[in-house]
Amino acid sequence: MASLIEVRDLTKKYGSVVALDRVAFAVEPGRIVGLVGPNGAGKTSVMRALLGLAPYEGHVRVLGHEPLHGRATLMREASFIADVAVLPSWLRVDQAIEFVAGVHPHFRRERARALLGKSQIKLTHRIRELSKGMKTQVHLALTMAIDAKLLVLDEPTLGLDLLARRSFYDALVNDYMDDTRTILITTHQVEEVENLLTDVLFIDRGRIVLDSSMEAIARRFFAVAVNADQLQAARALHPFHERRALAKTVLYFENADAGALAAFGAVHTPSVADLFVAKLSGGGA
Repeated sequence: MASLIEVRDLTKKYGSVVALDRVAFAVEPGRIVGLVGPNGAGKTSVMRALLGLAPYEGHVRVLGHEPLHGRATLMREASFIADVAVLPSWLRVDQAIEFVAGVHPHFRRERARALLGKSQIKLTHRIRELSKGMKTQVHLALTMAIDAKLLVLDEPTLGLDLLARRSFYDALVNDYMDDTRTILITTHQVEEVENLLTDVLFIDRGRIVLDSSMEAIARRFFAVAVNADQLQAARALHPFHERRALAKTVLYFENADAGALAAFGAVHTPSVADLFVAKLSGGGA
């Protein structure tokens, strides 16, 4: 299957600072990919390169287009919302819908209205009358109403309360996602999206430190909580990270023998959040 996103040797510098260092990955159609990294890791730089919003070095193809030179065509098939997106304060919500309908050929008015209909936002509200969370909901509704092959979301639920975040992710999976669409999402709230993701990319200091499907993670990574009297024996199997948890020590292993680990306790697949901390603390991919 041809990759919808193809990145090789992607490099981005800001003066002497290297924001992206020969980043490489590929994304196939129909996937929900989480790009996870700490602040300053390079997540937004990757997003901007994919969408042709900033110059870069290296090979980037998105939907068959080179983003910098084919951005107008690319954005007919892609949709994007940034964590700092801003709508004019004087604009009414219904005017925002009409504006997007006028500039994007694949925008669906009724879809936007239906999404907003699940909230307390009225079409006659002006942006300045809305709370921060409501403004975020308007942005999300406008973005998800675009019938795009690729949806790029940069920290999409910042400012939303728990119920609104859950409602958004439910709509994303149940109403928006299908086999023809692909979603690339960055978020610090990893626990909320873990069950939605098909793939994860961990980025740290401008480099990809893990590129894996969720299925492969379950086969590749293991964690086991070990009692103090067995700790030295378990360490002999070369965990790449460990942390204290109550009276035990949790050891993290990659490509280990699960049967051998079971002698020390119950073996489980670490959560994405725990694996992220373990990989950034204990070793590279």
